[in-house]
Amino acid sequence: MMNYEEIASLIDKINASCLTEFELEQGEFHLKIKTDKQKKVVKAVPEAPVPMPAAAAPTAAPQEEAAKPEITGNTVKSPLVGTFYNAPSPDAEPFVKVGDTVKKGQVIGIVEAMKLMNEVESEFDGVVEQILIENASMVEYGQPLFVIR
Repeated sequence: MMNYEEIASLIDKINASCLTEFELEQGEFHLKIKTDKQKKVVKAVPEAPVPMPAAAAPTAAPQEEAAKPEITGNTVKSPLVGTFYNAPSPDAEPFVKVGDTVKKGQVIGIVEAMKLMNEVESEFDGVVEQILIENASMVEYGQPLFVIR
């Protein structure tokens, strides 16, 4: 099984190459990467069945982008590609809600990648102004998740 650094290195190498699609299988681990060389975007496509809300998100994204208000304030971005969770478990309270005061380094979410839970920490002191992503949604590296003022 590959670790995060190996996957990140692989994505960098694929992005630098002329490949537009790459697939890797190691036992039960399956990774498929498709690139759009015109836009220089790299996306990891999960091969496992994805819950319906997460599958609907990519088709709704272009409409949402057109309707998004301009982001003002400090943004906390996703540290990697994976599934975003706003709470430590399904029955737990969210880490933060709009209006909550946060400190730099405080855990405000989780991104799951390859069955590893990666904490998302606030990079700023302030108040949560917006939460830009739904719970259990797929996120990409660098995607804005929160706006902190």
